[in-house]
Amino acid sequence: MTEVRNSLDVTDSKRFLVVLDVDSTLIENEAIELLAAEAGSLDLVAAVTERAMRGELDFAESLRERVSTLAGLPESVFDTVRSHITLTQGAQKLIATVKAQGGSVGVVSGGFHELLDPLAESLGLDFWKANRLEIKDGILTGKVLGDIVDAQAKADTLIEWAEATATPLSQTVAIGDGANDLKMMAVAGLGIAFCAKPVVQDKADVALKERDLSKALELIGL
Repeated sequence: MTEVRNSLDVTDSKRFLVVLDVDSTLIENEAIELLAAEAGSLDLVAAVTERAMRGELDFAESLRERVSTLAGLPESVFDTVRSHITLTQGAQKLIATVKAQGGSVGVVSGGFHELLDPLAESLGLDFWKANRLEIKDGILTGKVLGDIVDAQAKADTLIEWAEATATPLSQTVAIGDGANDLKMMAVAGLGIAFCAKPVVQDKADVALKERDLSKALELIGL
């Protein structure tokens, strides 16, 4: 089911940019929950994640709380967790079609570079950005390095990538599922809520309710 309040036609444009959220959008999983399962803190982390995605908690604060439960995990946990990551149906078709038509594709995530980097490279993405976990002597410390990729950072990143590709904001598309994606949807030419929380469906230009990312192609004129 698709609820459409706005659409975009990029067929007459020489440049366009599609930016996706990662957790529960590009992939079926929540990266922090996969790590928490290895740390024995899944129930706590899943509950906090759900509240954060509904917009009930400050994302940065909630992420620090969840990451703190990962302290003591060995760095090798990333290899274990990567094997559990599942791409969302239609993701590869969406990316390949956009790039074949001359567009650029980026992903911006409240998750972690340690898991995202190999996936982004394998998909041939043009841009990607995520948080980075602190690791000392091969062990996760339970802390995040640098500034956290929150809602404002996602919006700023979309603008940065649009400028880097000389793409007008009117020719950008943002796809996500949580409250953390609303600001980048607001600055994009088209905001697509993908199987999203109610607050996101209400504010997005388009609400896709079928878990198939290729369904977004028609909405952007491809």
